Amino acid sequence: MKASTISMCRVAVISHEVKVANVTFNLESHKRAISESMEHGAQFIVFPELSLTGYTCSDLFYQSQLLEKAKSALCDLAEQIPSGIIVIVGVPIQCEGKLYNCAAVLEGGNVHAFVPKTIIPNHHEFYEARWFVSGDIAPSGSMITIQCNDGRVMECPLQSRLIFRSGMLSFGIELCEDLWSMIPPSSHLAEQGALLIANLSASNALIGKEEYRRSLITMQSATTISAYCYASAGASESTMDTVFSGHSMIAENGVVLAEDVSLTFNTKIVYADIDLEALIYERRTLSRTQSALNETYDVYELPPLHDREVSDVMRSIDPMPFVPSNSDTHSKRCQEILTIQAMGLAGRIRRTGMQSMIIGLSGGLDSTLALIVCVETCAILDLDPSNIIAITMPGPGTTDLTFSNTKKLAIECGITFREIPIHEAVSLHLKDIGHPEHDHSVIYENAQARERTQILMDCAHQYAGLVIGTGDMSELALGWCTYNGDHMSMYGVNAGIPKTLVKSLVAYYAGISQEPLKDILTSILETPVSPELLPPKEGVIAQKTEDILGPYVLHDFFLYHMMRHGSGPRKILFYAHHAWKHEYSIREIAHHLRTFYSRFFSQQFKRSAMPDSVKIGSIALSPRADWRMPSDAYADIWIAEIDALLEEY
Repeated sequence: MKASTISMCRVAVISHEVKVANVTFNLESHKRAISESMEHGAQFIVFPELSLTGYTCSDLFYQSQLLEKAKSALCDLAEQIPSGIIVIVGVPIQCEGKLYNCAAVLEGGNVHAFVPKTIIPNHHEFYEARWFVSGDIAPSGSMITIQCNDGRVMECPLQSRLIFRSGMLSFGIELCEDLWSMIPPSSHLAEQGALLIANLSASNALIGKEEYRRSLITMQSATTISAYCYASAGASESTMDTVFSGHSMIAENGVVLAEDVSLTFNTKIVYADIDLEALIYERRTLSRTQSALNETYDVYELPPLHDREVSDVMRSIDPMPFVPSNSDTHSKRCQEILTIQAMGLAGRIRRTGMQSMIIGLSGGLDSTLALIVCVETCAILDLDPSNIIAITMPGPGTTDLTFSNTKKLAIECGITFREIPIHEAVSLHLKDIGHPEHDHSVIYENAQARERTQILMDCAHQYAGLVIGTGDMSELALGWCTYNGDHMSMYGVNAGIPKTLVKSLVAYYAGISQEPLKDILTSILETPVSPELLPPKEGVIAQKTEDILGPYVLHDFFLYHMMRHGSGPRKILFYAHHAWKHEYSIREIAHHLRTFYSRFFSQQFKRSAMPDSVKIGSIALSPRADWRMPSDAYADIWIAEIDALLEEY
């Protein structure tokens, strides 16, 4: 795929080898690093602060020879850069008798503009105010003349409040100390539309500073909803008074995509693919009040980025984005999720004055998680677990395995357990409506689901309790529930939990449980996902959900990227292929994606009428929370895109 079709921009952040005041050496170091970056597909390249001269030149910045050599090298470097490749380098620039610490924007053989540093440090080991002035005092309309080696003369603006635009990419620049100020320039740049912030820095290595710097960059990228590219001078700078960190980092909306903190004298480059579309979507969906700006920000238009072919991805793509992936924090995150679920239910019980929780227990993953939440709720409210009324309702599709697991689970949890078979009630109902009992169509299946819901609702009145919904987010997304059957409850504790996370939470709970509860939960985890609405074959589950719908790992992946990042079918397919290519072909993924979109649109009417439920993560399907959509919307645009992809592959 072309980078433009999936809205990706590959960035390279460089900490290059430098010789202080040796501009000729530094120029060649730039050229080598740029060449290597372009070989890796980089379209946007960022060097450290004062990269052409070295940051630690001190009073040598007063020397005209150094300043003129830097301008000449800048022109030489620009001539090496092709169209559609943006390179940002650090250079000292003199304007009307004052010296500015600048970032120069190069592209297509041209020096386009200079962005001066605005916050000039003059404390501790930094004495920049001795040589440089703030870009805020640069006269309006300041222009720098560049005499090129080929005879061209370029007039380049010197301005701190500039937004650069290159096709879909818009970016702004700040330099080192700018980020450490109370209100960094990047905050205003982002307000004015910059999706990417380049920071040219020379930050020294001190005990504890690496962690602080990382948190600062990460938080600023999240606050501004931007990609933040941070390039810092490395150890080859002068070590007369301090060692420079060479910290290279690329963050996107609070997530570190790439980082190198190694101290080295050699050039190092980190790469990442920035998802511009995801940033645009995030800003579009969040309404944040902007500050009252008195400054005017000009827009500088650049040619579109070089449109490269994308065959690999330089960013982490989590195959199961809903499941906590950090092994160090996995248990903490799982317990946090269970606590949120239980607190939601506890709040509802307190407000209604009810004390009983009525739950349909099937021996499947969803009802098991709902039961765990009910047990946690009892602990919060100091209620005896006997207040949980678990009702198993065996029917034509119930297997011995799930029935046995249900009884064992209830006993181990110390809850009130009831068995109410539905065979006769369903048989009578089918007879009443004139549906042959041997016809195992959706009517046969839905009759069982609705009978079970009727029992739960009526028992709720018997026990003055609440019917606890067990359906999960994945089932809501795909409409894999019976309208006014298992679709309905009095409070849904799992509606914010997708299927992959349901399994992870039950596995976590099994891990902290003692025998025999641990064995029971393990058996449930190993049981195929099924509504058990069709008669078993030789005692084995005959109706496996994933054989009908497709793998939940893929559907959850699709759901996450569609809702969290606003990705369309082409982007989702691209990401899913890279995440799951070792298990599914791209055509298989595309077919499942078509199923997802078709069902997601056609089943909205069930979500429009879903019961109250607690939101757990960054997305939810409740019409009162995250997702509002007409029940009769058409999926034609999205299906057509998928069909075109199927023809392409």
